[in-house]
Amino acid sequence: MPLTITKTLARFEEACTVEEALPLLEFLRGRKTAKADLSRCTYLHSALLQLLFMGRVKIVALPGDPRLARWIGRLLAGGPAQNGPVGQ
Repeated sequence: MPLTITKTLARFEEACTVEEALPLLEFLRGRKTAKADLSRCTYLHSALLQLLFMGRVKIVALPGDPRLARWIGRLLAGGPAQNGPVGQ
């Protein structure tokens, strides 16, 4: 399964496609803090990236692939600095 969700962490593994957007949105909705582990992610659909950005999710680990990590890291580093709820 590409997206595993616990109480406070969303773990992305391998190719994470648009099908994971709704579960991610439900996880983020109303949360003041959320974390994401992208260390095993090999592909991240732009819808998921947008949710991570808008949800002000703290990234605890970037992807192992240097190009993907650089791309995601640059986009998320420019995002809002404070954590806050999504979907309200």
